[in-house]
This record gives sequence, structure tokens and C-alpha cells, in this order.
Amino acid sequence: MMILTIILLLIAVIGFALSRSQSVKNIFKPEQKYHTIDDEYNAKRKERQDEIDELLSKIGKNGLNDLTEKERKRLDELSKK
Repeated sequence: MMILTIILLLIAVIGFALSRSQSVKNIFKPEQKYHTIDDEYNAKRKERQDEIDELLSKIGKNGLNDLTEKERKRLDELSKK
């Protein structure tokens, strides 16, 4: 019975020590995607530019007629922003 009490006490102490550790806290805390409003703006701006570049590359390779109607509308939307 004494050994069981010691084992349970050790488990409790180890659990407490791990719960106070930074590495364990980071596992359960979701990672923040953007640090500032500027970071979010720049990330979205880069995504839009990458999409425009992809569509323009497709036009450059095969001509404007190769774009679908959906791609043409999207290019028009992106060019207005």
C-alpha cells in the first residue's frame, strides 16, 4: 500500500511539473497566424498577387481564350482591388 501511495505521489508531482512547462502549454495553445494587422494585410495582398500572377502566366502561355469564364471574372475582380 505504501508503494502505491509513493507511485501516485510521483505521478502527481510529474504531472504538475509538466503542466507548468512552456513546451506543454504551447501544445494546447493555438498558434497565432498573424502577429499584427499589417502582417495580415500583407499576407492577403501576397495571396491576391500570387493568384493574379498564376492567371497571367496561363494567359501568357496559351492566350486569353484559355481562361475559363470563372477565371476571367476572378481576374477582373482582383484587378479592381
